Amino acid sequence: LQGSDTDGKAAGDVVLGDLQSGVHQKDQDDSPASGNTVVLKADRESALQINANDLVDGNQDLSESLLEDLPSSQLLYFENMGEPSGCSIPPASERRNKPMNFSLDKIDRPSSFCPDAGAKKGPNDFASGSKCDFFKSESLKDHLKSAMTGNAKAQTLQVSKTKQLQEALLSEEICVAERTTESSFVDLGPFYGLPSKVKDLLRQLRGIERLYAWQHDCLMLESLQQRKNLIYSLPTSGGKTLVAEIIILQELLCRQKDVLMILPYVAIVQEKVRGLSSFGIELGFLVEEYAGSKGRFPPIKRRIKKSLYIATIEKGHALVNSLIETERIDDLGLVVVDELHMLGEGSRGATLEISLAKILYMSKNTQIIGMSATLNNVGDLQKFLQAEYYTNNFRPVELKEYVKIGDTIYAVDGSTGNGFTFARLLDFKYSSTLEKADPDHIIALVTEVIPNYSCLIFCPTKKNCENVASMVCRYLKKEFRAHREKEKQALIKNLKDIGNGSVCPVLKQTIPFGVAYHHSGLTNDERKSIEEAYSS
Repeated sequence: LQGSDTDGKAAGDVVLGDLQSGVHQKDQDDSPASGNTVVLKADRESALQINANDLVDGNQDLSESLLEDLPSSQLLYFENMGEPSGCSIPPASERRNKPMNFSLDKIDRPSSFCPDAGAKKGPNDFASGSKCDFFKSESLKDHLKSAMTGNAKAQTLQVSKTKQLQEALLSEEICVAERTTESSFVDLGPFYGLPSKVKDLLRQLRGIERLYAWQHDCLMLESLQQRKNLIYSLPTSGGKTLVAEIIILQELLCRQKDVLMILPYVAIVQEKVRGLSSFGIELGFLVEEYAGSKGRFPPIKRRIKKSLYIATIEKGHALVNSLIETERIDDLGLVVVDELHMLGEGSRGATLEISLAKILYMSKNTQIIGMSATLNNVGDLQKFLQAEYYTNNFRPVELKEYVKIGDTIYAVDGSTGNGFTFARLLDFKYSSTLEKADPDHIIALVTEVIPNYSCLIFCPTKKNCENVASMVCRYLKKEFRAHREKEKQALIKNLKDIGNGSVCPVLKQTIPFGVAYHHSGLTNDERKSIEEAYSS
């Protein structure tokens, strides 16, 4: 079709032209004398200058290769469209010598290939009287490419933005449901959902073979299964803490959430940290102490292992604040509060109440467990914590009653319909002087237990602890000094080493009798030494 002998008037030839107005070409004689550049007008304000020689060569290559690059179906289409109109292609030699002036803003406009499109004839048209539009080679090639690309894209289903948003929302809901399922309770074994290793550790480390009946009933409560808040109250030494520890292990291992345990005193926090650290090592969770100068705010966020934060009331409040500020309060799956009755005790109680209120308000997924031996306003606490209540009167050891008749203390072993029977007489008599020094009869109670067993006496203040320890030693018999005397001397020596050669005068007086005081006035090392001595 592009041969040198091609007749310009042959049927089927295609004349390259503009998409709408045609291409107006000028002879080289009409071009400027310098003749080195041709201006291609993109709009009325800007122009692109290119080298005239390069343009001529480019036009020659494009025009000659245009139809060669087209598929046969396109060639046939051009032939059919060109026959009735008598459109013609000018000879290649003529096209080589004529530069083109065309409008760039018309390249991508769709136009009809029909010669009757209403194009205006210019004075310099290649074929006079022809009704065929002239197409610029670049514009035609680009137009064909865009048309074929559009046809290919038209086969792709177009999805509306609304539908895409709906699908994205559905996908997010599915992800949330999956995360909820993952965080739900996972039964890991036969021991209340925990692996059998937990039961073995309780046997090895605590000497616990089986739970009390009330502990089993409490752990099987429907409110716990539904993750409702719970308050439970039992007498002292009834085993409340063990129930809390099992619930804590369920949260750490089965639900994979962090846990906060709030205890009233620094010494109790330290004791609990030591008691649960071995469980953490064996079961793969971390035990972090938040008492005194210890504790990091906010806590380190860990990817694999979960953390058990054991804190005092004040440190627990600071920890809750830091988790809220860092938007990590939802990572806290459980909060356990020991001695819940302290909620009503002065400023410390207010701090505890604020901490629980923040957790209730900021995190709907955090469960709260409270326990205490003495609760007078259970109804108010239930309403505040939105909690269920469980109580039991179980005691592992039967309490004994004592009666003083004259100067002698009697233990009440039982009662009959006619009154009490005093089957056992304590080997202790009160004088008038002792009555004034010990109105609560502490010495009589202590001597029933020691030296074969240990005994704890709780006092309201630090000074009262020291005074009671001195008073007990002052009225004990001298035989108590001989009991495990070497161990007592070793303890005094250890305390001197800790204190750089000095030891508290009260401890120096009381330890030979096997009596010592314990409060936050002691250093950590001193407290630890006394705790170990008490345990042994």
